[in-house]
Amino acid sequence: MNKILKNILAVIIGWLLGSVVNIGLINLGHSIFPVEGVDPNDMEQMKIIMPTLGFKYFIFPFLAHALGTLVGAFTAYLIAANNKMKFALGIGGLFFLGGLAVNSMITGPTWFTITDLALAYFPMAYIGGKLANKI
Repeated sequence: MNKILKNILAVIIGWLLGSVVNIGLINLGHSIFPVEGVDPNDMEQMKIIMPTLGFKYFIFPFLAHALGTLVGAFTAYLIAANNKMKFALGIGGLFFLGGLAVNSMITGPTWFTITDLALAYFPMAYIGGKLANKI
């Protein structure tokens, strides 16, 4: 297979699989820790309620961001034809941009924003690449 095509597929499939993990964990979190009277699909309601929520409501969003990035980076590393770690970290960059956008649209507590942006994306992409390298 052509190297360029393989690298493009690495990004697309890594992003898609990471997104599936992310969405699955977010939905699981909403079912385990539902916010009474709030539709989690209504962004306006979420904007209002987010700053008032306790720690437990942020466990699954953090796990979703971190594990989604890890799975996406792991996948991209495995598929990429060359510069594998760059592709894994590129997935981390894509998910970081998404996390930055979500954290600015739905403002949560400052501790969560800092933790999420500092730990869930580039470190997890690096770990995903390192884990894939061992296979």
